[in-house]
Amino acid sequence: MRNMVNAAAVGTMLIGLSLAPGVAQATPGGPGVSGRILAQRTIGDRDYILREITIPPGQATGWHYHDGYLYAYVKQGTLSHFNSACTSDGVYAAGSFLKETPGADHVHIGQNRGATDVVLDVLYVLPHGAPLAEDAPDPGCEPQ
Repeated sequence: MRNMVNAAAVGTMLIGLSLAPGVAQATPGGPGVSGRILAQRTIGDRDYILREITIPPGQATGWHYHDGYLYAYVKQGTLSHFNSACTSDGVYAAGSFLKETPGADHVHIGQNRGATDVVLDVLYVLPHGAPLAEDAPDPGCEPQ
């Protein structure tokens, strides 16, 4: 039931945002990782940005955190997600949703350990003017 509520909430935001096309932003992560903004809107002191991210096989997003919440839907592939202790905090197959908590104490990396592209639709809910992500140093461990 909780996933259905999350899906409905994200779906509602995506429909509302789809009317406001956005501009391109920097490419996230490693070689071949790409992102394109599909829509964006500022409401009050928050930026709502819908972005499609593609992670090729064997690539990763790089270590980072966000200044606001992220809600992601896995359209294709399987995303392996790790925290700064290099322990898995989720493996998300196509059709799954995930939520990322904001703050420098929530450093993470997303990896594609599969044979096909991972494609994500990501809704960023950020303080107005905040970057999409903040780079974080490699914690020096190998994600398990």
